[in-house]
This record gives sequence, structure tokens and C-alpha cells, in this order.
Amino acid sequence: MEMPKATEEEKERFRRLVPDHPGVVVKPMFGNLGAFVNGNMFAGLFGSTIGVKLSEEDKELLESSERTVPFGPADRPMGGYTGLPEVWNEEGDGDDTRARAWAGKALDYVAALPPKEPKARAPRTSGRGKAAR
Repeated sequence: MEMPKATEEEKERFRRLVPDHPGVVVKPMFGNLGAFVNGNMFAGLFGSTIGVKLSEEDKELLESSERTVPFGPADRPMGGYTGLPEVWNEEGDGDDTRARAWAGKALDYVAALPPKEPKARAPRTSGRGKAAR
């Protein structure tokens, strides 16, 4: 499976659309970007597609009123995420305003979820590969 990589322009647009909130962290993910709050991803960039994690009601509203797309690899889209309409990538500021509003709804929804627990780290070995004698 080939992972599409976002261009620098697409990454900049994603950063502009992510809400400016003190708890939000944007970080790289497989050549793309993810926006997180409390350790949980609420928005992501996969190639040129922006995906958001919404409440079931908001997800149904967005998917029934717009031409949304799957988010993630074509053979295995990410469950729980909705890809914003591709046409919004080309139509300009009015669509950036709509995309920003949906990213805000995603932030509000995911911020209300329990924080993600950090994964337990495996114990460190001495690095020698064999037990000391």
C-alpha cells in the first residue's frame, strides 16, 4: 500500500484550518499531519484529504449534506473519520471557512472524550543482546 504524501502547501492549509486552541498539537504522521487534543486525533491530513472525527449526529449531518469522501487508505479507510469534500480543496476561502467550522466541531467532540492513556514502555535491555555473565 502506497501512502500519499501531503505537499507543503496542503500541510500549511491544514495548519490554518486546525483551531487555535492551547490543548491542540499538530504533529507529523507518515508524511502527513494529525491534529490531537488530550492525545486523541480529531483531524488528520492524508494526501490532500482532511478527515475529521465527529459525533454520530454531526457525522450523519455532514455526510448527508455534502460530498464527503473516505479518509485514509482506499483499501482500509479509518473508521470514525469523515473526509471533507475534495471540491473544498479548490473552491477557496468560503470552503476554508466551512472546513474550519467542521474541524472545530471535531475538536469539541474529541476534547470531551477521555484522554488517551500513554502506552506502557517495554523494559530497556542493556543493548548487548546477551545477559552479562
